Amino acid sequence: MRRVIAIAAASLSLAGCSSFSMDYFKSAPPTMQVQIESNPPGADARTSLGQSCKTPCSVTLPVPESGGFTVSYAMPRFQPATVPVQIIREPGSLISAGTARPDPNPVVTELQPIGPPPRAKPMRPKKPRVPKGTAAAPPADGSDAPPPAAAPAR
Repeated sequence: MRRVIAIAAASLSLAGCSSFSMDYFKSAPPTMQVQIESNPPGADARTSLGQSCKTPCSVTLPVPESGGFTVSYAMPRFQPATVPVQIIREPGSLISAGTARPDPNPVVTELQPIGPPPRAKPMRPKKPRVPKGTAAAPPADGSDAPPPAAAPAR
């Protein structure tokens, strides 16, 4: 009878192992906190990882596998701007996990206003053209004085 009980107990424990998954041992992907600011405040900020907010704000991002990411800013009447962010990885040891931090943090940019549209040049009125033959000859002395009036004919 002991054998039957031992076999039944072993069968039940092995049945429990079939539903065992290694996902229990996986940790959640690491995240980091990034502060985003702009001057003037109120710009729409979007990371290349997909998160967005209105400045000033703070977002929680998953640590990218490799490289860094960018933060793009947009605001009406201001030129758009993009700031690259690098990820600095610090290796862990046997007793502590490795860490990753963004550089720079906070991510800050100065938005430049879009200049006013170019002003149109004022138009000068054109001088009326005098038909040929009716124009008076310029004075011989080179001055701008008008020619003397001709005496009336008798």
